[in-house]
Order: sequence, then structure tokens, then C-alpha cells
Amino acid sequence: MKYEAVIGLEVHVQLKTASKMFTSVPYRFGEEPNSLIDPVVMALPGSLPVINREAVAKSVQVGILLGCDIAKTCKWDRKNYFYPDSPKNYQISQYDQPLCLNGSVEIEVAGPSRSEEGPHRNVQLTRIHLEEDVGKLTHFDRDSLVDYNRAGTPLIEIVTEPDIYSADEAFAFLTALRRILVYAGISDCDMEKGQLRCDANISIRPVGSETLGTKVELKNLNSISGVRNGVAYEIARQKQVLSEGGSLVQETRRWDADRNMTTSMRTKEEAHDYRYFPDPDLMPVSVSEEWKAELAKDLPEVPFDRQRRYQEDFGLPYSSASVLISDRMLADFFESAVTTGGSPALLANFVVNDLSRELSAGEEGVDLSNCKVEPAGLSELVKLVEENVISNQIAREVLNEMLANGGSPRQIVKDKGLEQSSDEGELETLCREAIAANEKAVNQYKEGNAKAINAVKGYVMKATKGKANPKVVNDLIEKLVNE
Repeated sequence: MKYEAVIGLEVHVQLKTASKMFTSVPYRFGEEPNSLIDPVVMALPGSLPVINREAVAKSVQVGILLGCDIAKTCKWDRKNYFYPDSPKNYQISQYDQPLCLNGSVEIEVAGPSRSEEGPHRNVQLTRIHLEEDVGKLTHFDRDSLVDYNRAGTPLIEIVTEPDIYSADEAFAFLTALRRILVYAGISDCDMEKGQLRCDANISIRPVGSETLGTKVELKNLNSISGVRNGVAYEIARQKQVLSEGGSLVQETRRWDADRNMTTSMRTKEEAHDYRYFPDPDLMPVSVSEEWKAELAKDLPEVPFDRQRRYQEDFGLPYSSASVLISDRMLADFFESAVTTGGSPALLANFVVNDLSRELSAGEEGVDLSNCKVEPAGLSELVKLVEENVISNQIAREVLNEMLANGGSPRQIVKDKGLEQSSDEGELETLCREAIAANEKAVNQYKEGNAKAINAVKGYVMKATKGKANPKVVNDLIEKLVNE
């Protein structure tokens, strides 16, 4: 029997706020253990929670970005459980009246897709609710230590429908979601710092069936690649169990990245095991249409919408547009350069292939936020290429000089004498020398090997240190070879 996987994800995202969810205590990663606490965090008698308005606002913004239905009123509930990471012995969360319902995340998956429209499709969401994070436990051979610095940090839980059907789709979902949230400044989504965490609910069923199989929850997925690897393993494991005549049980399993396998942790709890009840210390929150409209004004364009606009408005190829929108700072830099003039296609080429490469290869800590190349400067450089003042090759040299020392590209070209040569008389002499020095390549070209002529062109470009006008050189060589 052939089986298919059905996957739902529960994604926890720490919100980027100045203070914790129900107290003014700040949260910063890497501080001394248990230094970011107060009576509210530690649930000392008489301490009362106060709602963080910024956390609610950012949660509403996430709902807007993902097309959710924003609740007019939501309330707070206590999720009761006894575990050392929660000093209250309960977690303040949302149960039956969450802040956001429905919505979707657009994903892109290479290869076969369930969508008739191609590699893009929308993964449907069930809900997004706002809650507080818990502390962090560190386990040793005989002891465990707890750090409550993280406890009380604002956290949204994004729950998908069982609408993901492969490990690659799970990877694509998290990649797309992370990009949206980072774009909007909602969270830094650094999984190494615990700012984005994911649990996967995985089941398999016979192909063609609409009934979900036995659900297994997978935890300890500490990277986006880890989610893909863990889900892929669990799908294969479940298929093997059924193919060998066994049966699956509803349980929670742990992904062991070192051993590349999952192991059983416990049977799965149900919602009633947590004994949810409304928090008596917190009033419900109302979200007005006016507040939603105000929050929506501060939101950026969704990345995939931006990609489509680049392809439609600027005529960029998919390859360039997809790289540009992968980083908001990179895309903003490109658009700023476009507004000052120059070919969008040529600008995109320099940003994607040259500027990004040089920045990644440069000094640690150098990025577009402190780059010496301004958008207007790159636009000016592109105009020099379009005006045939310099060649692409020289433009890259000028860009390297700008990255190192800043300055105007036009002035750099003038000071270094890098203007492109289009003197046909001078270039014809060099072209004749190149043809004579590359007789074998010329013969191969005449026999039909079009690429062989590049050796002749390269001779001229080398002789002029890249200053020869490539088009003039190309036309001259073709004319002289065919005489």
C-alpha cells in the first residue's frame, strides 16, 4: 500500500519587545542566568501581571500579514502543569478565544507540487495565539539547572492546519514564515537563541484517504534544516512500521540530530490534561478596527509579493528577484538605487552578484548598514556602464574601490584613468595582433566553434587592462576574421 504524509506545525516565535509579556523586566539573550527576573516572573505572592501592549500590537500585525481574522476580543487562560521551567506551575496563554484565526503562509517548493499553479501555494493556518514563554532547563548526568531569564517573554504560537505534505514543504513553510516575520521586525527568529522553535505533528495515511492517521508529535527540532531532516525520518519510520504489519501509537518523540533518528519520550497529552481556565488577574483585550488600520500602516510588503513586483515592474529574472527579496535590507538598497536612475536589471545584477559577494567575503561585521557604497553611488556606477564610459570588468574594480574607501565612481574612474577605449584605429591594431597570436582559435571559430573566438577577445582585453569597449572589439574581430 502506498502512503502519504500529513503534517501540521506548531511554531513558537519570541516577539521583539522591550519588556516581557506581563512585567516591565527586559529580556536579552546571553545574560547571566536568573538575572532578568522579578516577583511577577517568579510568581511571588501578591504580584500581579500587566499586559504588554507592544506584544499585542505585534501579534495583531502578524495576523494582518498572514491574512488572519483578528478577534475583536480575546481573553487569557491558565494552562496548568507542574514542571520546573514554570515557577507559576501554569502558563498564561489563550485557549478558546485566541487573538488570530485562519490565515495562510505562501510557500515555494521546487519539484512536484500539490498546487495547480506551480511551485507556490498557501499553507492554511488554524490560529495564532499569544502567551508567555517558560524558562530554560539544562540537564546534566545527575542534576538539572533552570534559568528563568526567558520565562515571561512574549511568545506567539502559530498553528497550521494539517496542510503540509512533505519534509521539503515543512522546510519551505518555516523559511517563508521566518522571512515575513524578520522583514516586519516582529522577531529576529534566531533558532540558536530559541527565538523560533517548532514542533511537528506527523501522520501518514493511504494515498486517496481523507482520514488522518495516528498523530506523532516531534520535538527538539533546533534548526530549519533539522525540521526537514526530522520530519523526513519520522515519515519513513511510520511507513516502515505499517509496511511491516505494526501499528502506530499517539506519542511525543524527540529528534536526535547526532544519531539522525527519533526516540519516544511520552504518550501525548490532550488539552483537558492542562485544565485550562480563564486567568482571573487579566481582563480580555479588545482590538478595534481603527487600531488594526494604524498597525497595518507600519507593515512592509510581503516578500513573495515584492518578488512578483520586481519581475513584473522591473523585468527582473526570477533568479535575481528571489535573491533580492531574501533580505529586506538588500531589497531596500536595490529599490533606493532604482529610484536614482539606471537600469534595474543591471543594478540587480551588481547587487546580487557583486555587492553581496564582496560584502560576504569582506571584514566580519560589514554589511549594508555600514557599507561605504550608497544606493546613489551604485546607480552612478551603473550609468557609467550604460554610457560606455567603462566596461563591466572595470566597473567591478571601481566597486571594490568604493567598498574599501567610498567615493564617487565617476571621480574614481577619472582619477585612475579607467575610461573605456573605443578608438577603432588603436583597437584594430590590437585585434590584428590578437588574431595572429591565436591562429588555432581563429581556425576553430571558422570551423563552427563560436566560443573559440573568446580567446582572441581575451587577448585584446588583457592588453588594454579591461579598458577596451567589448562591443567595438567584438565587431572588429568578427570583421577582420571574415575578411
